Amino acid sequence: MTERTNDRKSLLMLTASMLIFGTIGVFRHYIPLSSALLAFFRGTLGSLFLVAFVAVRHKGSREKLPLRMLLALCGSGAMIGVNWMLLFEAYNHTTVAVATLCYYMQPTIVMLLSPLLFREALTRRKAACAAASVLGMVLVSDVIGSGGLRGGDLRGILLGLGAAALYAGVVIMNKRIRGVDPYLKTTVQLLSAGIAMFPYLLATGGFVGKAFSPAAVLLVLVVGIVHTGLAYALYFGSMEGLRVQSIAVLSYIDPVCAVLFSALLLRESLSPLQAVGAVLILGSALAAERRPAGR
Repeated sequence: MTERTNDRKSLLMLTASMLIFGTIGVFRHYIPLSSALLAFFRGTLGSLFLVAFVAVRHKGSREKLPLRMLLALCGSGAMIGVNWMLLFEAYNHTTVAVATLCYYMQPTIVMLLSPLLFREALTRRKAACAAASVLGMVLVSDVIGSGGLRGGDLRGILLGLGAAALYAGVVIMNKRIRGVDPYLKTTVQLLSAGIAMFPYLLATGGFVGKAFSPAAVLLVLVVGIVHTGLAYALYFGSMEGLRVQSIAVLSYIDPVCAVLFSALLLRESLSPLQAVGAVLILGSALAAERRPAGR
């Protein structure tokens, strides 16, 4: 089999999608809505954009999903909605950089669960990467540098880790859902993510007494359409023109940009120890995905 080569258009598309994803924490910082309500709008607007995108580009399939697969997609979509809510709330309690780095513990969680769920061997290299990632998480939490965690930061870290655990669950479920058009799968999941927030918002009065300023409406539209619909369209549109290894490497543009943008635009800096932790988390996750030479 001929090895897939990278084409320039696909590289630009994936890079653009990662840059967009990397700015969502900054946008969330300026949106005066509850995390659940923002997750509701993100899922709803993002799915509507993808429906329109597929209709215009004729990229989607007209396949009918079996009920079992549809239910699995709806379940994973609901998990995505709760995952968003936790991540958006983490941004409210700690810095965008720390919340993002907590969220990027997801590859480590999947790695540690893979031997149990998929009977994949946990090699020495992967075990070392997992240990480095956990050490990085300790340093990012600043429990060593500050001598203890403040309540707000601890809550933000736990929310970020909760979001990571949920997204790890989504990744694991998606490994079992195969043979589905990616645009169709993502549209169902995004719509399910928005719908999953609806009963929670009704129960908590999340829709009551909400006044939207023009600026808030604009920012919500950007998060729903640009950060979700457009970013996913670019992401999936780039897949066929890239090597798997290139996709894995370029995916780390997202967290790196999130950390940089939080420092430049929100003035949220990392301490030297936290910076070391960031390198350990991202570096170990990237190293774990690298294939040994000759394979």
